[in-house]
Amino acid sequence: MSDGAAITMIDELDGDTLHEECGVFGILGHPEAATLTALGLHALQHRGQEAAGIVSFDGQQFRAEKHMGLVGDHYTNPATLAKLPGAMAIGHTRYSTTGEVALRNVQPLFAELEVGGIAVAHNGNFTNGLTMRRQLIAGGAICQSTSDTEVVLHLIARSRYTNSTDRFIDAIRQMEGGYSMLALTRTKLIAARDPIGIRPLVMGELDGKPIFCSETCALDIIGAKYIRDVENGEVIICEMQPDGSITIDERKSTNPQPERLCLFEYVYFARPDSVVGGRSVYVARKNMGMNLAKEAAVEADVVVPVPDGGTPAALGYAQQSGIPFEYGIIRNHYVGRTFIEPTQQIRAFGVKLKHSANRAMIAGKRVVLVDDSIVRGTTSIKIVQMIRDAGAKEVHIRVASPMIFYPDFYGIDTPDADKLLANQYSDVNAMAKHIGADSLAFLSIDGLYQAVGGEARNPKKPQFTDHYFTGDYPTRLLDKDAETAGSKRSVLAAGG
Repeated sequence: MSDGAAITMIDELDGDTLHEECGVFGILGHPEAATLTALGLHALQHRGQEAAGIVSFDGQQFRAEKHMGLVGDHYTNPATLAKLPGAMAIGHTRYSTTGEVALRNVQPLFAELEVGGIAVAHNGNFTNGLTMRRQLIAGGAICQSTSDTEVVLHLIARSRYTNSTDRFIDAIRQMEGGYSMLALTRTKLIAARDPIGIRPLVMGELDGKPIFCSETCALDIIGAKYIRDVENGEVIICEMQPDGSITIDERKSTNPQPERLCLFEYVYFARPDSVVGGRSVYVARKNMGMNLAKEAAVEADVVVPVPDGGTPAALGYAQQSGIPFEYGIIRNHYVGRTFIEPTQQIRAFGVKLKHSANRAMIAGKRVVLVDDSIVRGTTSIKIVQMIRDAGAKEVHIRVASPMIFYPDFYGIDTPDADKLLANQYSDVNAMAKHIGADSLAFLSIDGLYQAVGGEARNPKKPQFTDHYFTGDYPTRLLDKDAETAGSKRSVLAAGG
């Protein structure tokens, strides 16, 4: 059987979920740099399962290992890590929202420039990436990938500045959108975050050596200490000196703006044991469930999470409502990407490849199903039917986030607006009927803001990036304005 066919089948099953593009990890000055980077990427695997890459520098030359598939499939092999010597490394785990699935798009991307070799990796999406790419190609640039990350390398190469740090800063200041980016030179590890902090990036240290990564869970896995979040608009340059010491240059934004972290980090993307923006993701998700129970109470016998994303919210819903919590759905964590041909018989199994009803906890009961979000609604239809087939008397869906009305352009893989369930039906009752549920309710935007420790949403000064719920995009969308999102996605891949 072909891998391509198998991937098509699994992607169909995943098509009703949101995907975050990537995770990044980098460390400077540690003799086990590549091994620690591989471990960090393993902790960030949830941010991208398509491919992973690591670039190291051994004092003489840069080394790269890039592979399609999971981190554990490749980087647990000592022979692979032996190909990555050196005391400095950056790594990247990828889920592409667009473009071809190809090794040439796997990050970190590397280039030899006038100022020396440089590798870059980023999480997020540039909303002017296609516009800049076209300008560069018109000026004679030759692009080797379909990733918007490559645009940064070209801008670094063309910068008028004479050192790698200033060239890097000059390049990213020309980019718009949401991003957290790492760069590795012969002596430096550079970290940067977009001007309003849409994508997360944290700084840590291990044995006195600086680390940057997308989430704190990547620090925890290697026993590193969390130092602080990289501020929005900030660039931090860590440089190895000839005597082995490391200097750190923290350059704050010259045009400070209020931070607006992506709310979906709390709703879905970040690992529950991470701390994002100073807030426990697990606690935030429990709070979402508690607020949901206050806003959308229903008489029921059992609260059941849709695994795994709905579990903390379901716990909060159960605690607030007093309705018992049970694992009424069991998830199969061993569904691979290459073992099933997409025959019609297999397609009919649908969601059961990943989820099975725990009949003993469901039969004869009024069930509250708690999920983190609903995108197209196709998975919800299958899960509701599965619960009914297991003997549920009633099925009530409660969603721990608001309705999704708008597509994302900052690093989340979302369908076009007309494919979103919220835009296909006139009201929630019609949506519930379509899904097959006895009732359906979503958390309010104010309830979500309060769950993550904020105040009720101020439309004039929102605390978070929340455009997928509200339509309030926090930056210009140059590529979208230039042409339709569909044409954009057919040409340029979001880099991370």
